[in-house]
Amino acid sequence: QVQLVESGGGPVQADGSLRLSCAAFGYYVGGHCMAWFRQAPGKEREGIAAISGDSDTRYADSVKGRFTISKDFPKNSLVLQMNSLKFEDTAVYYCAATDSCDWSRPLERAAYHYWGQGTQVTVST
Repeated sequence: QVQLVESGGGPVQADGSLRLSCAAFGYYVGGHCMAWFRQAPGKEREGIAAISGDSDTRYADSVKGRFTISKDFPKNSLVLQMNSLKFEDTAVYYCAATDSCDWSRPLERAAYHYWGQGTQVTVST
C-alpha cells in the first residue's frame, strides 16, 4: 500500500523560505514521476512542480524561479524548496505520485494516482 506523508509546512513571512518533504512508503521515488500540487481556499487544486523518473522538471509559471523540486533518494522522499514566498502562495500543499508517468501532462491532477494528506503553508505580509 502506497502512503505519502508531507511535512514542513507552517507559517512564514513574505520573502521567506520553507522546505516541504514528502516521505514515500510502499513506493520508490526513483524512476517515477512525482509532483507537488496546492489548493488555496475557494480555488481548484493546481499542479505547481513535477519531476520525472529521469529528474526532468516542470514548473507552473507562478512558481518558476522561486521553487525547486527534487528527490532525496536516501530518504526516499520528494522535496520542494520554496523561496521568496508570497502571500498568494498560501495554500495546502499536496504530494502526488503515479506508477505510470505521462510526461506530456505532468502538472495535471488526473496524471497522478497517489496523494498525501497535505500540509498547510501560510504566508503573511
